[in-house]
Amino acid sequence: MEADAPIPNVRPGQKDLTSGPITRTLLVFALPTLASSILQSLNGSINAVWIGQFLGEKAIAATTNANIVMFLMFSAVFGFGMAATILIGQSIGRRDVDAARRVIGTAFGIFVLASLVTMTAGWFLAPALLRLLATPADVYPLALAYLRVIFLSMPPTFLSTLLIMSLRGTGDSLTPLWFMALSAVIDVALNPVLIRGLGPIPAMGIAGSATATLIANYVSFVSLVAYIYARDLLIRLRGPELRYILPQGALLRMIFAKGLPMGLQVLVFSTSALAMIGLVNRQGTATTAAYGASSQLWTYIQMPAMAVGAAVSAMAAQNIGAGRWDRVGLVARAGIMMNLVVTGALILIIGLADRHVLWLFLGNDDHAIAIARHINLVVSWSFALFGIGMVLTAVVRANGAVVAPLIILIVSVFPVRFMIALTGLPHWGAEALWWSFPAGSIASLILQALYYRSGRWKTLRMAVPPSPMEAEEQALSDCEPAGRMYPAG
Repeated sequence: MEADAPIPNVRPGQKDLTSGPITRTLLVFALPTLASSILQSLNGSINAVWIGQFLGEKAIAATTNANIVMFLMFSAVFGFGMAATILIGQSIGRRDVDAARRVIGTAFGIFVLASLVTMTAGWFLAPALLRLLATPADVYPLALAYLRVIFLSMPPTFLSTLLIMSLRGTGDSLTPLWFMALSAVIDVALNPVLIRGLGPIPAMGIAGSATATLIANYVSFVSLVAYIYARDLLIRLRGPELRYILPQGALLRMIFAKGLPMGLQVLVFSTSALAMIGLVNRQGTATTAAYGASSQLWTYIQMPAMAVGAAVSAMAAQNIGAGRWDRVGLVARAGIMMNLVVTGALILIIGLADRHVLWLFLGNDDHAIAIARHINLVVSWSFALFGIGMVLTAVVRANGAVVAPLIILIVSVFPVRFMIALTGLPHWGAEALWWSFPAGSIASLILQALYYRSGRWKTLRMAVPPSPMEAEEQALSDCEPAGRMYPAG
């Protein structure tokens, strides 16, 4: 198909990211992704309120332990979903819908298998996982009841995540928002009903909260699949295309080779967060509480950067697939400016209202609030640098450069951030912990900018391998008639 041909089957919410004004297109594409992130956070926060109000602090501790396990599960598959998304974006940029469907088919087959294995293994291994986390004895039964039900929700959760990421790869960020909203509404509404019981519905306690999530995920997944087929969206598979669900070897190797480093990036983030909590815990209860409250604010500050990064990745992938390298640099520039404006505004607003916002988490503990305000003052501005780095990483990743960003992240987190934290603790106390965040962000941004400017990432290739039939046809065309090894005379 021609690179400048219109994308077929364009539906409401789907956008051609290879044409039109870059900044406006990027903004309109990123806003639903940002709204989806906010919905997810609010969903978790409201459910935590239900659990805390109805079941108490032990139940909150139980869900915290279980959620650590679930985060590690998601980080293991996130990279493969991201690799599939980039391949889909490049295929759509080339107007090669069949290649995009082969990617979604192979990825779907992988995710079905992974989700079933995770569900089964998780049910039986949940006790061992919780013991590995040293879950307190009085919390363990609650955590086990919650975690086992959550593991049952893995198939729709994994598959919904893949479909949502794939839709964004085609340029549709609006459809995922509606179905994430559907899941969040059902989850929030069912939590109190299943926890406390209502009419003929028995009180299920903490297992009721997990069951609400399970029901919400299944309903949302089935509804999303029905919508994809009802609207004949680009990622649907019909007839002979259903065979794409059987993973193709070459495509499978491509997704694993590119997905593994991206999944490891999430693991590096989670490992560094756990290590930092260990250092903070040694500074006393007030400091730990203050750090926890500040972390809640940082979750929201980082959301625009994450949303813009996801939008930039999809937009850059489509333009790379279309051969529109003239637009790729402009996409990066627009993403950086958007991040600085939105993230900068959030940092300023939270900085001016931090005492009032922190009160929500710390109550009237003036000592903890003072520590939290200082932590926020030192650290929050560095998230603007984090956002710029996210954009640069998203652009190079869209062309298949995934190892260099992983190495840069590892260097900026462990040799830089933790070296400053550990060596500075004896001299500056907790101050060394807070200043290690900006130091890590500065080091990461410098390395990312140098790699981006070098242009070496442009020489890489991340393309969908030909199907077996296409490969056979190509081989035949290379041999007959002009490709013969003997003279044609």
